[in-house]
Amino acid sequence: MPATRPPDDTALLISTWTSVGFAVVALAWGLAAGSQLIVFDGLYSFMSVGLSALAVVALRTARKGPDERYPWGREAWEPLTVVIKATALAGLSVYALVGAIGEILGGGREISAGLALTYGIVATVAGAVVSFVLYRRSRAGGSDLVRAEAAEWGGDTLLSVAVLAGFLVAVVLDRVGRPDLARYVDPVMVALVSAAFLAVPARLVVGATRELLAMAPPQQLRDRIEAIVGDVERTCRFAESFVRASKVGGRLDVEIEYVVDDDSTAQTVRQFDLVRTDLAERFAALGHATSMSVGFTADRKWAL
Repeated sequence: MPATRPPDDTALLISTWTSVGFAVVALAWGLAAGSQLIVFDGLYSFMSVGLSALAVVALRTARKGPDERYPWGREAWEPLTVVIKATALAGLSVYALVGAIGEILGGGREISAGLALTYGIVATVAGAVVSFVLYRRSRAGGSDLVRAEAAEWGGDTLLSVAVLAGFLVAVVLDRVGRPDLARYVDPVMVALVSAAFLAVPARLVVGATRELLAMAPPQQLRDRIEAIVGDVERTCRFAESFVRASKVGGRLDVEIEYVVDDDSTAQTVRQFDLVRTDLAERFAALGHATSMSVGFTADRKWAL
């Protein structure tokens, strides 16, 4: 029986091959229609092809686990790849924005509005389908790379909607005898879309950089971690607890210190190991590979 491909790999490959199709179609269609907005969509898709392939490599690298070269594992490849992807897409958006402003100042651009409108319809429908597939996978426990791909495709679908709306305006202006105004639709839409789209890579860079710097995980995850630690503290009647946590890719790093006093129900090494087992089972339910360190001390200063 052939090996089953991991769901995340399948999702990323769908993204990659669909981006290939989008890139070829958009570049050819954009040149035929004379639209810089469609060409921008094609360039974005071309860049996504290489970046999606990089994401697949990073995901497979992260799965190899720790060894002598990577004693803490390879999960940092995931946020590093997200930073590279987002930075490249932000650079493309800035380039498109500068070019669009230049065209607006130069009197706009004449396009084949009907041909461009047809592209907008096709791109919107196709982008919505791929976005749905990726978002569904990301909500079913997909990796950060899949979530990044889903966000990227979501932004690209919004771009397609903007393309559709803009070209619909251009068609209307042509029909009412105002081709002079229709010339500005394409560059104005490029400027608006590229400026708005900068928010997506900016958000991805912030989140991935936090992971690379081993900062605290998102508040929702942090609250769940603290709830688990606090529940065990109350169950075992520990005097106090301290927790430090960070998230790197698919790995959750947690360091816990419990202050033990005479009233605590766990006092021996074997009892402490039972506490560790309980914590490991609780953290497993969070859906991340957990690297956990649990310490016990009777002197509070060693827990700080």
